[in-house]
Amino acid sequence: MRIWKQDIDVEQLNGWSANTLMEAIGIRITAIGDDWLQGTMPVDRRTHQPYGLLHGGASVALAETLGSTAAMLTLDPAKERAVGLDINANHIRGVLSGTVTGTARPLHTGRSTQVWEIRIEDEAGKLVCISRLTMAVVPAAAVGAR
Repeated sequence: MRIWKQDIDVEQLNGWSANTLMEAIGIRITAIGDDWLQGTMPVDRRTHQPYGLLHGGASVALAETLGSTAAMLTLDPAKERAVGLDINANHIRGVLSGTVTGTARPLHTGRSTQVWEIRIEDEAGKLVCISRLTMAVVPAAAVGAR
């Protein structure tokens, strides 16, 4: 069952990232299904920590990008917006290079909160990071324009 209230394509979603952190570190939305959103991030000098591994903060940035974008798509942006309340992440496996792919799926989409699970995997499909993002749903007037 399709959960999105907005009819938008991947290129429009990527357009939201112009001149942001997402653009700077190479996060791209790559696919959207009926109840999931997927995106990628390169593992390179922009996303490495000093040991040459994928930085945990970069994984969290990918998770929050996917979960918060997905949350917004379930809302009417003229009336309400989703803003982050909490995010946690467990870093399971290190990655040296290549691309990681994250997939956001809803665990709960209520009137005032949403909870999203984001799985980040390496190119071999191995789990790199598992994250849970909690979003608050607030009136659109309480948040700046997109």
